[in-house]
Amino acid sequence: MRVVFMGTPDIAATCLKKILADGFEVVGVYTQPDRPKGRGMKLVASPVKEVALAKGIPVFQPENFREEETVEQLRALKPDVCAVVAYGRILPQRVLDVPSLGCVNIHASCLPQYRGSAPYQWAVLDGLKETGVTAQHMAWEMDAGDIIEIFKTPIGDNETAGELLDRLAVLGADLLSRTLGRFAAGPVAGTPQDPSQATFAPMLNKSMCPLDFTKPAQQLHNQVRGLHPWPVATMELQGKKFKVHETRVAEGHGTPGQVLGLTKTGLVMACGEGALEIRSLQVEGGKRMAAPDYFRGHPLEP
Repeated sequence: MRVVFMGTPDIAATCLKKILADGFEVVGVYTQPDRPKGRGMKLVASPVKEVALAKGIPVFQPENFREEETVEQLRALKPDVCAVVAYGRILPQRVLDVPSLGCVNIHASCLPQYRGSAPYQWAVLDGLKETGVTAQHMAWEMDAGDIIEIFKTPIGDNETAGELLDRLAVLGADLLSRTLGRFAAGPVAGTPQDPSQATFAPMLNKSMCPLDFTKPAQQLHNQVRGLHPWPVATMELQGKKFKVHETRVAEGHGTPGQVLGLTKTGLVMACGEGALEIRSLQVEGGKRMAAPDYFRGHPLEP
């Protein structure tokens, strides 16, 4: 079975490594064009491209599929299946129609929940206790294809979105390999999604970062976890701006935003309901530090 793989970030690279290790014939890889990164703004290849080049697999990096020549390039690979994981491009119907058995997508949520570009982050932001990965037939409408199978996993009480993604990548790789194994035997049926149950997970942005201490501590803890490692929650304290990397829900009460004390593990702040312990933070222009270490060197004013 001839597989064309489409993906860009680390989660996709993990899935590509898995299907290669399991012996699937990947005849071509599509990934986003190299992007400038870092202070020197040097062009950097995607994690998927690095894996493909190391294995000697042809790599294609079109900006889009508007040109017929780009679609013909895909047709020339004669794929039976296109496997898509976080590619970052919307595929038009004429691309979806190319592989003889169709296109399968691994999405990092339990569809129809959290369709969109930030599914696992919103699962954490919303305080869910469980999420998963879904294998779906691709349709023109975003994340609306028939569901093939779902692998579920619990979300830890203190797990960040980044930590969750690392686990979902492994889970998604296993699901993709299992799904391609089913495609090797012929067409695979799916179950239509119920659109009335669909929720959406829009892209994150920096306007979501500031912590509002009038909100409950649990909600702020979820915000810190869901925005890590990007764009990272922030707060201001005594005229300084901090990124907040790690928190815990704590006991205590007071005026929202009031410092309740500095413990061996963190700075305790009063919230609209309960208290939040800031365990790891980063002052603007500085390095990430444990909160007790930072405030021992920068005592808080009364």
